[in-house]
Amino acid sequence: MESEKASVFRPDDSLSLTHEITALQYALEKTGRRPILVVDKPTMADGGTSDIPVVTNLTASRAIVARSLGINDHQTAAPIYAQRTGSHIAPEIIDGNTSPVQEIVIEGDDVDLTRLPALTQHVTDPGPYLTAAHATTYDPETQTDNTAIQRCWIKSEKRMSYFPYPASHNNRNMRQFWAKGEDCPVVFWIGHHPAVLMGTQAKLNYPESHWGACGGLLGEPLRVTPSRTFGDAIMVPADAEIVIEGYAPRDVLEADGPFGEYTGYSGPQVAAPVVDVSCITMRKGALYHDYGSGLTDMLVPDNMAMEGKVYGLCKQVAPSVTNVHVPAQGRRFHGYIQVENPGPGEVRDALMAALSYRRLKMAIAVDHDIDLFDDSELMFALATRVQWSRDSFTVDGLSGSLLDPSTPAGSKTLSKMGIDASLPLPGRPGAPPPVPPRSKVPNEAMERAAKLLAGTDMSDWPTL
Repeated sequence: MESEKASVFRPDDSLSLTHEITALQYALEKTGRRPILVVDKPTMADGGTSDIPVVTNLTASRAIVARSLGINDHQTAAPIYAQRTGSHIAPEIIDGNTSPVQEIVIEGDDVDLTRLPALTQHVTDPGPYLTAAHATTYDPETQTDNTAIQRCWIKSEKRMSYFPYPASHNNRNMRQFWAKGEDCPVVFWIGHHPAVLMGTQAKLNYPESHWGACGGLLGEPLRVTPSRTFGDAIMVPADAEIVIEGYAPRDVLEADGPFGEYTGYSGPQVAAPVVDVSCITMRKGALYHDYGSGLTDMLVPDNMAMEGKVYGLCKQVAPSVTNVHVPAQGRRFHGYIQVENPGPGEVRDALMAALSYRRLKMAIAVDHDIDLFDDSELMFALATRVQWSRDSFTVDGLSGSLLDPSTPAGSKTLSKMGIDASLPLPGRPGAPPPVPPRSKVPNEAMERAAKLLAGTDMSDWPTL
């Protein structure tokens, strides 16, 4: 396991919030290294220096994320995540006077969003965006809160655009306030323990609060405190770094974007709500958290949360499912499912359950001998265990992510594919699969080979 020191990169040079920090993330991606990146004195767009450090790449490494959750092996995260987020632990309410996130309170004429070290990441982005802001709203009928990561473009000192995805629970809450003729209360909080960041991405029913799922991942109650503007109607994590509070005024829409999406493409300009900010609170010595949009940093936490959700969906109909992987290179559109000794029809049941999840548009099922986290192993299974007419199927008219750039213009539904890359079932129970055994060498010989390579400098050896 890498050392804590090796997991953090603090460049000596100051880096600009406009493109330079994000460029460093891209450069790190090309090396295959994913340390947490801390920029202590980022340069603002006006040339000044921010006293608030920027932390990014916090969740770029699956190994680091798993370690922060107390999981030794990131490859086992899906069933553990599903179990923990389903075992809700109710939050603990902390008085605002003792909440770290309210050590500094900025209200009224002193509110200035432009003093936050928000990044302008890509060349098509119109300005600085909050990319790791967790938006919290509530259902006006049940008073149940919901939290999701949703982007905000800082437009002026007190106004920012806010893009709650049309299918999101926050959008539903906002529309209910607007239907009542009221502005929508909304709070954005930034920065927390990775278990809390992951807990907010649990895929829940509506209406259902994320605080219990966060507690389940933490293994203890999440500390929350009443927001300054809305009191206990909207609670915020007491140990967050920064909180921004305000209202989304009824039926007010402004241009938002283009924005570099998780798909790796620049999404189009859209009409989005805005938020008029009433208050900013923060810790003394606060850190500003940013997600590299479209980079592994943003993909890993949500993909791992998706793994837990898809695992739960598949496990309900296919007990032979043992693991799920949503690979970053497939953005959020591909899912790999592992099975062990499935019964007749069970693999297709699992594939159909996986494809029912909105974001997935392709699911591949493989046997227990295939490493879900090794692309060459997946390609081996596709090459040697699939007859396309027999083992693949497509389903039209399913819900999907409309951010997928391959979606035909005007489409509201998508076409999805399932591939059964598992071995054919044996002719009778207990019999071996009707295919040749895989080539292998004895375990003792493999151990000997590993010892020969241990400590060898391989930096000059070709990788291709």
